[in-house]
Amino acid sequence: MREFLEEWRPAIDEEIAEWIPRTIDAAYLESLFGPPTYRYDPDGIQSALADPIWDLLDRGGKRWRAVLVLNFVEAFGEEPDRYLPYAVVPEILHNGTIVVDDVEDEAKMRRGEPAVHHRHGQDVALNAGNAMYFLPLKILTHGPLELPADRRLAAYEMLTDELNRTHLGQGMDIHWHNEPERRVGRDEFLEMCACKTGCLARIAARLPAILTDQPAEVETAVAEYAELTAVAFQIGDDILDVEHSLGRAGEFGKAFGNDIREGKTTLLVIHAVAESDPETADRLREILADESNTDAELREALDILETAGSIEHARERALELAAEARGRLAGLDLEPEPARRLAEFTEFVVQRRT
Repeated sequence: MREFLEEWRPAIDEEIAEWIPRTIDAAYLESLFGPPTYRYDPDGIQSALADPIWDLLDRGGKRWRAVLVLNFVEAFGEEPDRYLPYAVVPEILHNGTIVVDDVEDEAKMRRGEPAVHHRHGQDVALNAGNAMYFLPLKILTHGPLELPADRRLAAYEMLTDELNRTHLGQGMDIHWHNEPERRVGRDEFLEMCACKTGCLARIAARLPAILTDQPAEVETAVAEYAELTAVAFQIGDDILDVEHSLGRAGEFGKAFGNDIREGKTTLLVIHAVAESDPETADRLREILADESNTDAELREALDILETAGSIEHARERALELAAEARGRLAGLDLEPEPARRLAEFTEFVVQRRT
């Protein structure tokens, strides 16, 4: 799957540039948005949209959601090349959520550089991030496939449903951050992940199922696979933040102890609070609630997570979810090689080191 990711990434970036060009001109604006009522300002749109969007995209990211679309297309017996424009839908959406989330989380860094709102301004960041929620809809109307009206409607309804659930997950996450005394249970945390992270992955599975006209039961099965894999990915991401902070601060492209600094509720935190003595659990909650922690306090919190065995607990749960995801593919009539990659991907998202 890693080779498949590397093989398709350049083509994915080129395709994103077809829908969001690096250089904005009047011809592009008219072709995608129609003639202006009066007159567009390409320079303004360049500065407020294209520049911040490509600032983020050029920093990296694995593009696995786009690759997942292509892999499912191949698994359904179709040629991935024909569906490349549609593969960038969840990737553009994902990066839009990153821009907005970083504003809401007051994050300082993203992929090793200042968060978009720190570099371009909060107003520009929010506008660019929100634009990335809506621009992918243009692909469904302007894409190369001659989609029947009912299939295009199904794709629109699916995107609306999943994006609404994404915001439910973000709403829960924001509430927990703003109300640190709220005791969050494991199932609530997993539901937040299923909405916030899982829904974008579900789009990457459901969209190719809809476009290739798969039966409803197939769409449901691959959506469940994608959601479980995404939740495992999120837990793996939280583990990486802790492990890299304990070992080599800053190497993962985030600030040292970033999740602790932001007061994030994670499966590791939930486990550590439950397994630690009351005084230690209260101390961990105190550090998470503090908006101006010192590096020493961040290290203290990380040590609490490590001592409680929370890293290994989270990894075991992520592996369980990955196994559940593989189970959702059992019995589906998929092409062998892409099916093998899908199974391998569930392990990659947990065991990756970057």
